[in-house]
Amino acid sequence: MTKAEILLDWFKDKVSVAVAFSGGVDSTVVAKAAFTVLGKNAIAVTARSSTISEKELDGAKRVAGEIGIEHVIIDEDEMDDPRFVKNPENRCYYCRQGLVKAIRRLSGGRGIKHVIDGANADDPGEHRPGLLALREGGALSPLMELGIGKSDVRTIAAVWGLSVSDKPSMACLASRIPYGELITKEKLVMVELAEDFLRNLGFDQLRVRNHGGIARIEIESGEFDNVLKNRKKIAKKLKELGFDYVTLDLQGYRSGSMDEVL
Repeated sequence: MTKAEILLDWFKDKVSVAVAFSGGVDSTVVAKAAFTVLGKNAIAVTARSSTISEKELDGAKRVAGEIGIEHVIIDEDEMDDPRFVKNPENRCYYCRQGLVKAIRRLSGGRGIKHVIDGANADDPGEHRPGLLALREGGALSPLMELGIGKSDVRTIAAVWGLSVSDKPSMACLASRIPYGELITKEKLVMVELAEDFLRNLGFDQLRVRNHGGIARIEIESGEFDNVLKNRKKIAKKLKELGFDYVTLDLQGYRSGSMDEVL
């Protein structure tokens, strides 16, 4: 059996499921598999919060429609949890803890048996405190359980013709703020608007880290020349958004760079 077939087979005894759905490639593949096997007994659930950009939320709506799965949007904002706002090293634990509880409340009201998430087999090798909250909340992670990693997920997405097969990895906006520095909605908005501006200039895989008024731009090293060609325009816009200084990280884009200090 192929890994896609193994994933589909995993859902055959799962009477009904609610998939924690971000619209990224991992959760999209899981939601597609769930819907293919369970049909109307599978739903996708996305949380509307301050840490998710409107563009990402709109993308999740579009991809859910592409799959055909029922898409439920709930209001679950991590910013309502003071433990999250303090931004400790295990910040993601509190985020996922609240998310699982919210999806469980929804599932209980609809008689849905399982909560499913999109954690893949590569995730345990990274700093992922949210995984503990998922396990404690009883969420199931088929990709992780079946040994399906990120490259496998992208291959499955491409085979199934999903539009997100090559979508760049995303993360919540809070990941742009250094641990220990208070998270505020104002800081999150600055990051969201700065990244939207850069994407509108044609850049793809990127992060704008917010270091107390300093914008540290992480972008693929092959795009450095394009950043420098547009440096005046970029600096002007980001300063208008509230940054005091605008910098380019010479190490380029890398996922989880805030974890390097741990």
